[in-house]
Amino acid sequence: MTSRLDRYTCDEALRRLDDYVDRELAEAELRRVREHLETCAACSERFELEAGVLDQLKDKLRRIAMPPDLMARIRHGLGRSDL
Repeated sequence: MTSRLDRYTCDEALRRLDDYVDRELAEAELRRVREHLETCAACSERFELEAGVLDQLKDKLRRIAMPPDLMARIRHGLGRSDL
């Protein structure tokens, strides 16, 4: 049976999962989520699913041919030449 504290921890971890996958959390938050994933099979399974989907998406995006002038247009649009 899941205790009230465990449920809160799962809810908190799942709310931060996208940012955890993207490594957009502060180090302390990364550690909290990582520690929770190491002890919670349900959340760990959800993480593996989301991380797998993200990896597949990144792989597919790498295979898309970029038009030759796209980076120049992005730089121009951002007003930067150092990209």
